[in-house]
Amino acid sequence: MIKLFMLFTLVGLVLTGCNFSSSKDTTSENDENSKTTKAKQVLNMVEASEIPTMDSSLAHDNVSFTVLSNVNEGLYRLGKASEPELAMAKDDQVSEDGLVHTYTIRDANWSNGDPVTAADFVFAWQRVFKETGQYGSMFETANILNASEIVTGEKQADTLGVKALDEKTLEVTLTTPNALLGQLLTFPTFLPQNQKFVESQGEKYALEADNLLYNGPFILSEWKHDASWKYQKNTKYWDADTVKLDEVNVFVVKEAATQLNLYDTNKVDSINLSSASVDQYKDDKDFITLADSEIFFLRFNHNHKALGNKNIRRAIDMSWDKQAHVDRILNNGSLALYGLVPKNFSTSPTGKDFRELNGELNHGDIKEAQAYLAKGLKEIGQDSVDITLTVSAVEGNDKTAEYLKNQLEKNLPQVKIKLKLVPVEQRYELESALEYEMVISAWGPDYIDPMTYIGMWVTKGSANRMDYSNPKYDALVKNISSEEDTTKRYEMMLEAEKMLFEDAAIAPLYQRGLAVLQRSTINGLVRHPSGPDFSFKWTEIDAE
Repeated sequence: MIKLFMLFTLVGLVLTGCNFSSSKDTTSENDENSKTTKAKQVLNMVEASEIPTMDSSLAHDNVSFTVLSNVNEGLYRLGKASEPELAMAKDDQVSEDGLVHTYTIRDANWSNGDPVTAADFVFAWQRVFKETGQYGSMFETANILNASEIVTGEKQADTLGVKALDEKTLEVTLTTPNALLGQLLTFPTFLPQNQKFVESQGEKYALEADNLLYNGPFILSEWKHDASWKYQKNTKYWDADTVKLDEVNVFVVKEAATQLNLYDTNKVDSINLSSASVDQYKDDKDFITLADSEIFFLRFNHNHKALGNKNIRRAIDMSWDKQAHVDRILNNGSLALYGLVPKNFSTSPTGKDFRELNGELNHGDIKEAQAYLAKGLKEIGQDSVDITLTVSAVEGNDKTAEYLKNQLEKNLPQVKIKLKLVPVEQRYELESALEYEMVISAWGPDYIDPMTYIGMWVTKGSANRMDYSNPKYDALVKNISSEEDTTKRYEMMLEAEKMLFEDAAIAPLYQRGLAVLQRSTINGLVRHPSGPDFSFKWTEIDAE
């Protein structure tokens, strides 16, 4: 059983010069005898960064996932309770051995009027591998035939176990049955793409709002890079009657003070408060704190001479006060983290929380950390070590980085930290290219199962991005993927997490919490614990 979160949230910023609509905007309708005024359903939001990409074959971040999932739709989508529900597929017929799923594509159209077909899924899924998208591993997780061999280069993308039997019938073949398949298919990497349109756009595909097609509840009607974007209701969407919002405006600005001013002046409808503002607003009627399943952690480049040493990595993990960090620096409901899988995310077949079962890993004191550092320095033949810590230049991250630097240098005098702040997109690029030493990274779950965290660290995995490798860990993860006994599978996942921390492969920082101000007139804004952050399909603004 999984514990889900329904959160109402927004993060980010707004630039000078943006036009702000109001959720109270009205439109007039005239007839011969009367004039009525109808409230226009407008939601104004803030986001922390630009959209890195609108190509679902390449997307690998929550901002892109959220936009893509609101303007497009796959075979399944996440519903109001974050459970998978049929979307572009009308049904899912499964063979007796559980290996073949046959989907009937419902009558639905792209925003240019073309019908959505089974071939759109075949093209898009194969394209993930052809475009070297980072989420080819999701097809492995789904147990889709030949996915593993395509990832390793043994087979070509066109051998993937997906086939269009006719215009409206899609066949998906698995290597082993997968009870999580419906949930996995809600992930944006599995969205369809119109081959004719994609190829007609060439290198311009997905670079602007006009270089895209949409088959979801909304269309992206405007995209001003680094400034804002606008969703408008997609009148051609198959379930358009369910969609109540006419428009969603998302503004991009980084400063927390600007966010707060925009909220106070009714320019935006919800914000995440910075730690500095929590105490001032904690008694406000619109203030709420929300637990999240996104984790923040230190990613180490295992090719670095010092950080390739297990004892030095363990020393860094143990040497600072995580509880003081979430209490004093973040002050937003975040939780200190001493593991990989966060609290209240997954429960075992016996009903116990994963984090409770595995406890706090690598939770030592400063003396232990100093002893591990001394041992590690001796092993690499150095008296000290200089480390560059790369950090996304998003408000709040700088405070965490400064706190971490001060704690490490105070408690481990032989360690010197240099901070390097970079844009979010550049941090992704540096991680992927292994052009960093140590980086503050984040991971939001792709699906609601501990494997979404555990599967990250297999050798050469697309999410690994630090050259960590343990053949025993790889073998265990592979066995978990094929284990059908739920109790045994859960025990194996617990073992895998312990193995990762025996290697001190990463250093967990915290489980994100959110301190939010949100207007009480907003209903049905659904926050998901995995994949896209939230859905607008069921959102409605009440009259005040």
